[in-house]
Amino acid sequence: MQIKLKDLDTRLVRIERVMANQSLLEVANQLEALRSDVRAMHNDVDLLNKALESGRKQQRDMYADVDQRLKNLESRSGTVSPASAAPATGAVAPATGASPADSGEDKAAYQAAFNLLKEGQYDRAIAAFQKFLASYPDSSLADNAQYWLGEAYYVNKAYPEAQAAFQRVIDKYPQSRKIGDALLKIGYCRYELKQWESAREVLGQVVARFTDTPAARLAQQRLDKMSAEKH
Repeated sequence: MQIKLKDLDTRLVRIERVMANQSLLEVANQLEALRSDVRAMHNDVDLLNKALESGRKQQRDMYADVDQRLKNLESRSGTVSPASAAPATGAVAPATGASPADSGEDKAAYQAAFNLLKEGQYDRAIAAFQKFLASYPDSSLADNAQYWLGEAYYVNKAYPEAQAAFQRVIDKYPQSRKIGDALLKIGYCRYELKQWESAREVLGQVVARFTDTPAARLAQQRLDKMSAEKH
């Protein structure tokens, strides 16, 4: 027991010497430095969480916009159901010399491309719409195909390509019902490309030319957002 007590005394003396050599101020400084590091780490985590949430919101808004446009298109007569596009059993084959558009092949090809877009297979949808436009340039669905090609590029964040596709809707199909939507998305593309002044100009055209339409309301919302962001 005496040996053990001596050992404990020796250890206690050592500890007292260490404590004596290390001032309380130094300990306090170390603790404050540690607290500062912890606060900095918390701030970094908060910033990362905010950036992540902002990115998620932007993605949700983008997908919601595309989804709504898909639903709008499906509700119009321009979208052909697979059942109506496919020939019925026993149907008479197209007459010799009939064009692919006359035979309904264009509608089936369009629907196939459109389905890829709805399923989120954007790269395949882009290729399918490009093939459709090359194969059926005179189809009554060509303007819609050109527009949805732009949408497929847009959700892929290929904004320069999307802008060019939407501009082609305006240039090549001036009577299309998709003009207002195409112009809106050009404004969106320029916003994503941080071309603020040009984006404002285009979105302003949508509001002025297509009053009381969904495109005009969306354009005004984006203009309000830009004002809030001081762009």
